[in-house]
Amino acid sequence: MTPNEIARVQDYLRRLFGNDRIAIDPPARRNAPVEVRIGDEFIGVLHRDDEEGEVSYALQMTILEEDLPAVSPVSRKS
Repeated sequence: MTPNEIARVQDYLRRLFGNDRIAIDPPARRNAPVEVRIGDEFIGVLHRDDEEGEVSYALQMTILEEDLPAVSPVSRKS
């Protein structure tokens, strides 16, 4: 991804989620993963797809079970 693409996607995510702490780090080397953070916390990897001239971006976020609270205060509705 180019620096301009990274800046545009970062701006979009910040506006979408209302969080100026979202940062996209340029890859250390070509074809390396593009990492997305909130502050110092790594939240996922950004992928660029160019299919038949149509460009899209996908944010892959992994949540480890060990990071989840033991119980959620949110009740499920059936």
